[in-house]
Amino acid sequence: MPEAPKETQNYNLAEKNKKSLDFIEDVTRNADEVQRKVLEEILSRNAHVEYLQRHGLNGLTDRETFKKLMPVITYEDIQPDVSRIANGDTSPILCSKPISEFLTSSGTSGGERKLMPTIEDELGRRSLLYSLLMPVMSQFVPGLEKGKGMYFLFIKSEAKTPSGLLARPVLTSYYKSSHFKDRPYDPYTNYTSPNETILCPDSYQSMYSQMLCGLCQHKEVLRVGAVFASGFIRAIRFLEKHWPLLCNDIRTGTFNAQITDPSVREAVMKILRPDPELADFIETECRKESWQGIINRLWPNTKYVDVIVTGTMSQYIPILDYYSNGLPLVCTMYASSECYFGVNLKPLCKPSEVSYTLIPIMAYFEFLPVHRNNGVTNSISVPKSLNEKEQQELVDLVDVKLGQEYELVVTTYAGLYRYRVGDVLRVAGFKNKAPQFSFICRKNVVLSIDSDKTDEVELQNAVKNAVNHLVPFDAAVAEYTSYADTSSIPGHYVLFWELSLNGSTPIPPSVFEDCCLTIEESLNSVYRQGRVSDKSIGPLEIKTVEIGTFDKLMDYAISLGASINQYKTPRCVKFAPIVELLNSRVVSHYFSPKCPKWVPGHKQWSNKN
Repeated sequence: MPEAPKETQNYNLAEKNKKSLDFIEDVTRNADEVQRKVLEEILSRNAHVEYLQRHGLNGLTDRETFKKLMPVITYEDIQPDVSRIANGDTSPILCSKPISEFLTSSGTSGGERKLMPTIEDELGRRSLLYSLLMPVMSQFVPGLEKGKGMYFLFIKSEAKTPSGLLARPVLTSYYKSSHFKDRPYDPYTNYTSPNETILCPDSYQSMYSQMLCGLCQHKEVLRVGAVFASGFIRAIRFLEKHWPLLCNDIRTGTFNAQITDPSVREAVMKILRPDPELADFIETECRKESWQGIINRLWPNTKYVDVIVTGTMSQYIPILDYYSNGLPLVCTMYASSECYFGVNLKPLCKPSEVSYTLIPIMAYFEFLPVHRNNGVTNSISVPKSLNEKEQQELVDLVDVKLGQEYELVVTTYAGLYRYRVGDVLRVAGFKNKAPQFSFICRKNVVLSIDSDKTDEVELQNAVKNAVNHLVPFDAAVAEYTSYADTSSIPGHYVLFWELSLNGSTPIPPSVFEDCCLTIEESLNSVYRQGRVSDKSIGPLEIKTVEIGTFDKLMDYAISLGASINQYKTPRCVKFAPIVELLNSRVVSHYFSPKCPKWVPGHKQWSNKN
């Protein structure tokens, strides 16, 4: 993800980088003291807000009182307060500073769109985190200031609440802010896409113009990326589909009439020149049967691909490796609508080893221990409100234990207090006193028919095991999602698979049946007991869908208001129209031919929840 510059215009790059790295050293070395001050500052600034008074804090700012009096909450707990603000109540309910806008969650993490109140100050805090990314990167890849970044970045048109406050995704808010739009010259924020192309609300016109500018400046590009891996792959697939039009524009120096946004046309025409030689080169590469290494071929100076490939985005690693001939896949930062959290201090590590160092000044962080037994994340079934014992289990940033998994809980400057973000993280190491976390999964994305609970990681691993059956046929799963089908009794898991078929040999039905069984064998013992002993779960089903189905799914989500930047393919779907869309494009379906293996031995798992 690209970074924001610092505000000084006259600077020495090496000196600027050193200052950023020294800052990271300082805040991580003094992590606990910084965290104490952050909490004190948040609570003293907001001492008189209604929410804190409601819980009897009475202006106290110490950690002990805060933890004793303030409950650990989810979005549902503050929804009435958020609604009041959205409907025009300007009294200090959550925050002493005026709420400047609402940030909408992606709508695909758990499926529920949430309104996160934010304040003007937060843009500065987000910009600060962005400003740390390239100084870190420059330690590993020198010379990046000598070229450009080709990033596919998008906005969505915002909505307004009844009070007139904007409600929009965090990246739309950032790209439309002066921090991004009016940034002073900085070699690290020199992108191939003019601001006008990023700020175009029409996603086709935005993608087309950004791709055209990226091709025109292909020799200057030193790094490529998007927010999520899926977004970058969507850009490459867009090129596969539209390269003849793009080549025509480059050959003739004229801009496709489909692009009607006047500011986009003006910005692109400053870059576009007739270049038949470049058009021939692009056409020759795009006409080749194989698109392996297309990134290296069209943008030959690219050093790395900057995209998020952690969590379920890891399934895109093979296709990214194919398109980039194994260029480093770099995950630079960890952020959400609620708060920006941390940075990856070893950006060239393998995707499976990515960990993020939480920057202690961003918010006050606490951690709720998550206990896994037999592959099931117990915290997934923890009730929405915690009892007193569970509330006391929360630990501070510097007190987390190596290898332990936690659910992230934040207290922010914008008015969230002990808020459960919903992400499960594992402690992978430490930078000085500050922990480094691997992202494991979203806590609330699960499949469940009976007492079984399958989380995102389990499902991802099960699919990974199953696709080995497709390898001999030169086939792979390009995209997938799942659905708990309870329309028949017993209910059963359904997986929708969009296949990538490179081989000519047809895949026999028995292979897909083996895939079904392998998935079931890979799931936890509660699921397998339900299948074998309780008979409470029916055979797992795989439905293959037409090519392009998951693009349709994304288009549908965007039409409902999802942000193209933040869109992630949901790994579990429940919304009836989405299930109908998937079912309408089914090509074939297969069931598990027999029960998976299960041996009794853990009596506690057989109890119904």
